[in-house]
Amino acid sequence: MEITGGCYCGEIRYKAEGEPMFAGQCHCRECQYITGGNPNVIMAMPESGFSYTQGEPKTFSRSDIENAVTRHFCPNCGTAIGTQSKGLPGAMILKVGTMDDPSVFEPQVAIFTVDKQKFHHIPEGMPAFERVPG
Repeated sequence: MEITGGCYCGEIRYKAEGEPMFAGQCHCRECQYITGGNPNVIMAMPESGFSYTQGEPKTFSRSDIENAVTRHFCPNCGTAIGTQSKGLPGAMILKVGTMDDPSVFEPQVAIFTVDKQKFHHIPEGMPAFERVPG
């Protein structure tokens, strides 16, 4: 599978190749900050098949929490592009909204529902976990 995408202003472009490692919704409180309140819809692709084809993102990692993720975002428009997490080594976790064709996303699971808000929707029949499944 090949996925292309980029930020809102067009300054950042990327390409991701390989088979998805994860596709789902993350309801954690941290993701709610990044999305403006909703769950984050994400697809993890192999880091080895990921590259920026235009522009250079800024990155941010919190220094005050254990195992903080590294967030990639456009320095111009602020679009959150993706995340690297020690919890999913070897992956670039892409924000589905940045994909040129978001219809390739097929959610498999909802995670961190312990932080789920009453206005968040999980499709009927989709497995959901309070944290990350074992």
